Amino acid sequence: MKDTRSRAYRVISAMGAVAATVAAVAVVHDTQSAAIASESCTAKVNLALPDNAEQVKLRVLNGTRTAGVAEQVSEDFKNRGFVVQKPAKSKTKVDQVAVVQFGPKTVGAAQWIRAFFLGDAEAQFNPGRTSDVIDVVIGARYRQLATFTEVNQSLAQLGEPTAPPGTCAA
Repeated sequence: MKDTRSRAYRVISAMGAVAATVAAVAVVHDTQSAAIASESCTAKVNLALPDNAEQVKLRVLNGTRTAGVAEQVSEDFKNRGFVVQKPAKSKTKVDQVAVVQFGPKTVGAAQWIRAFFLGDAEAQFNPGRTSDVIDVVIGARYRQLATFTEVNQSLAQLGEPTAPPGTCAA
């Protein structure tokens, strides 16, 4: 019985030594850490949702063939407390509800603005954009801004803002 027990101890010790060697080799030759380090963070983005509308600056552009749409939407946003710049005409026509164009400083705020279009607005992130103004290009399928209740429901469906590809949270 003594030989059996000592043989079992030797086998278990050998297995432990092999496991330790395999673990050490795996850690030394691990390539995942290099993959994470090689992912570049081109821009740090602000994912925070604003506390109130006064913290969000908007410029509404008319991307439709109908005159006065940008002025009407600008007035609607202004009545909801947003800081709205003078509306303008877009160089391109948009065949959807809206396009929300934003940069690194306004990722969280852009998510909130998309909720005013019930998530139907296309989000266009530009990492080189230095302004804290969000451009909203109104499209041909636009009908009206959502109510406060609809905005809250839409925000819940959209979820928390996430960093666009190639960026990281500030």
